Amino acid sequence: MARGVRHEQPSLLPGGDEALLDLRRAKPGSAPPTRATRERIPAPAFPDPPPLQEHGPARVIAVCNQKGGVGKTTSTINLGASFAELGRKVLLVDLDPQGALSVGLGVSAHDLDLTVNDVLLDRSKGLADVLLKTESPLLHLAPANIELSGAEIALVNEVGREQVLADAIDDVVDDYDVVLIDCQPSLGLLTVNALTAADSVLIPLECEYFALRGVALLVDTITKVRNRLNPDLEIEGILATMYDGRTTHSREVLARLVEAFGDKVFQTVIARTVRFPETTVAGAPITSYAPSSTGAEAYRQLAREVLSHWAAAAGDASGR
Repeated sequence: MARGVRHEQPSLLPGGDEALLDLRRAKPGSAPPTRATRERIPAPAFPDPPPLQEHGPARVIAVCNQKGGVGKTTSTINLGASFAELGRKVLLVDLDPQGALSVGLGVSAHDLDLTVNDVLLDRSKGLADVLLKTESPLLHLAPANIELSGAEIALVNEVGREQVLADAIDDVVDDYDVVLIDCQPSLGLLTVNALTAADSVLIPLECEYFALRGVALLVDTITKVRNRLNPDLEIEGILATMYDGRTTHSREVLARLVEAFGDKVFQTVIARTVRFPETTVAGAPITSYAPSSTGAEAYRQLAREVLSHWAAAAGDASGR
């Protein structure tokens, strides 16, 4: 992935900088549910993508939100598993020292010999050296544990410290169709590494007022990385999570999100369900733990939606 510096980029938001200001000024109860919002629940069906003749190169997506508890790791696991169900070869990269992504796939954090931490701090180690297989032959994991918490300090004095993860992913990008990076809930150097390595950012956003206000800070960070480190970085989409259509508050938050981000908000919405905490205990994606559940179908639909967007973009680029 070529990286460079480019300035005066257009805003990542359809409404420009004013959209960010509107999010910062948002107040509870200030955005009544709109017809456009209601039409997003339930989302329209997206077709299954055609099978691939060969794998790679991968599109790299950073799953990022500096606020914790918004469904970031849950979305990484289940979107990755859904891509694999659709015949895509997927690499999940755990970039959170809490190791929630690894635990969520049944990996014991204390039994790991090599992790992403080794890849970041030892240039002789690559992602291929730390990969673990999962229950799906098309889904691989680059695990992490608490050792990763020291990586930010260790990388501070490194030359090109923001590019370390990008260099590691470049070595395996041709072997996969999708790489999903589960970022830690902060905007530190590890997250900057993820944003520098990524083609796009997927932002899970809890349908809650304070989560909505925080997304403005994240977009600011994405814009800075785009201007200074990764000029091709874009927002893949905003994923509304923990949605409860019975509450006015959830509907209001989703309405304001759609007003600010427009088509960047995925049509698929992830509703609250007790199944997601159960899958963490089981150490398996919801697509295999509860394959017929509404949560499993929502992530399958999200995978189809993302792939349909890529197909449409590829068609536009080729002039079709």
